[in-house]
Amino acid sequence: MSEERQPDETCRVAVEGGEVAVYSYGAGERVLLCLHGGPGLPCDYVRDSHSVMAAHGYRVVVYDQLGCGQSDKPDDTALFNVPRYVEEVEAVRTALGLGRVHLLGQSWGTWLGTEYCLKYPSNVASYVIANGSGSVPHTVSEMKRLRAALGPETVAMMQRYEAQGTTDHPAYEAAVTILYRRHLCRVDDWPAPLQRSLDGINMAVYGTMWGPNEFCCVGTLKDWDRLADMARITVPCLIVSGLHDELTPEGAMLMQEALPNAESIVFPNSSHTPFFEEPEAYIAALRDFLDRQEG
Repeated sequence: MSEERQPDETCRVAVEGGEVAVYSYGAGERVLLCLHGGPGLPCDYVRDSHSVMAAHGYRVVVYDQLGCGQSDKPDDTALFNVPRYVEEVEAVRTALGLGRVHLLGQSWGTWLGTEYCLKYPSNVASYVIANGSGSVPHTVSEMKRLRAALGPETVAMMQRYEAQGTTDHPAYEAAVTILYRRHLCRVDDWPAPLQRSLDGINMAVYGTMWGPNEFCCVGTLKDWDRLADMARITVPCLIVSGLHDELTPEGAMLMQEALPNAESIVFPNSSHTPFFEEPEAYIAALRDFLDRQEG
């Protein structure tokens, strides 16, 4: 992959609440604008894995959302809300003069991307929904199913620590580590960009919007559900999931049924990060989809 590649251009863009750091690779009118996950993760893991598309004729633009990475980190948690993040996407697109973009969201970035497509449909040429879902309540139910595989005693232990607000207990964290190794990234040695993003997480953002960890959603996103509105997203869509994904293929299927112009791919040896787990196949699928839209 392109871990060592440096951006061809970096800049800062003013948004509500501060400035965000933007990284651009390649040049030209074919633009892939990537929205990273979290919420609250630095963009390193998406930036370094997708910048390779610059070698295939695309200008790749990735940025740290407000509160993440090299962007400003305000203390006001009221800024960490979906409508403001949507306007942030539009501010970046406008400031860089990107025109009509191929939009790629990963994880939380798919919920953000879906909201952007619904508000600014004319600015999107195609939409890649990577390891996402159309409904957080459905995602939570699926995550409970995945967690149940740890066994009833472990689940009861986790629920007890969650109720007590002590999710930093070593036993709880050990169980979460098992889940992450199964459903977040199945590579033995986690890639440096992924580790950097995880190490750099802003828990003020993540905790406000999601919760203490991937498998415990108690934040403001817990009721987010746009499946019924996805029929309004008429651009070509590519839905990506891993067979072992924490945002499961079942959730991907619901989106494919809801979207009028969608295709999907499930990577059999991947979980939530197929661009690290099966990078060659992932990039080939992404290139094929985008090239067909440009063709």
